[in-house]
Amino acid sequence: MQTKLTGRVWKYGDDVNTDVIFPGKYTYSISDPDEMAQHALEDLDPGFVARVQPGDIIVAGKNWGCGSSREQAVICLKRAGVAAIVARSFARIHFRNCINHALPIVTCDAVDSVESGEEIAIDFAAGTVTTPRATYTFPPFSPEVLAILEAGGLIPYTQQALKVRETAR
Repeated sequence: MQTKLTGRVWKYGDDVNTDVIFPGKYTYSISDPDEMAQHALEDLDPGFVARVQPGDIIVAGKNWGCGSSREQAVICLKRAGVAAIVARSFARIHFRNCINHALPIVTCDAVDSVESGEEIAIDFAAGTVTTPRATYTFPPFSPEVLAILEAGGLIPYTQQALKVRETAR
């Protein structure tokens, strides 16, 4: 995981739920991550998939990822190219799903000082989000969360830990 990230913003409001991030109608018919990405945010922002670029950052209000616990809401955004999500707050299960799939998330109030299309910078080591109008701080990730993000998600992290454990025997 990069410790510093600069990207173009996609700004959304409060209470964006997982059915809007990845439409529920596809939950049981699509399992390929590349195909999931083609439906990211299609009900909220129909032009998102055509315009999103690798490294873009979503900035949102409160309760991002509320609703069902489906992991597709994280997978589709990550596969579409979203590098991080900054929100005022996250739904608890979605927060964990982001970590599990190595999509960095930051909790801070940056949503009010940025517009879609502008660039922001995130410094994960320093715990800052810099918008065109202000700089915000956030608590740094714990060593455990950093290790999961750096490994590429919870599954690769666990696989690496098990290999180390087996080698030590």
